[in-house]
Amino acid sequence: MFIQVIQGQVGDAAAMRAAADAWVREVSPGSYGWLGTTAGVAENGTMVAVVRFESRHEAQRNSERPEQAAWWQETEKLFTGEVTFRDCERCTTYMGGGSDSAGFVQIIQGRVHDLDRLREIMAAGEADLASARPDLIGGTAAIDADDYYTETAYFTSEQEAREGESKALPPALEQVFREFLGLFEGGAAYVDLREPWLYSP
Repeated sequence: MFIQVIQGQVGDAAAMRAAADAWVREVSPGSYGWLGTTAGVAENGTMVAVVRFESRHEAQRNSERPEQAAWWQETEKLFTGEVTFRDCERCTTYMGGGSDSAGFVQIIQGRVHDLDRLREIMAAGEADLASARPDLIGGTAAIDADDYYTETAYFTSEQEAREGESKALPPALEQVFREFLGLFEGGAAYVDLREPWLYSP
């Protein structure tokens, strides 16, 4: 799997949602290897789109389509500043990956200084996490060439996610979680998508 993360500030969330809907309706039918998109706009105007493809090659083929170029030429105008693109070939899923049934999505980002340990932690804690946090229904993790990490965590609802956060984790899982957060240089950043846009082919 290949994941591209598109991120920037927007002034009109409704217009961006309409553009995303238009892409799925008008552009995605001819796409190559598109597996799905999770996107949304946070309360502070940050738009994040996590777009999943079968491979980098297929993603590039999509970028070269005239329909894609025309759509982006108009959509880019909705951003109020610079748009960041992160191309991630190092991708993994946990607990079955993303879910279009999610009512709340949280993006966790930052530069990680020990990727091997990160992978070990995620693999070791997956089973216990599924048991301790039934509100968490899956996720993806993607790392770009600069070791910048983007995790997309899918929850049943924001209310249940907040309730889950407030409960104490089993001691072993709590230790794993603290070590996970300690791998981020300068700490992890969070983007809450309270009304996620969830698309699949």
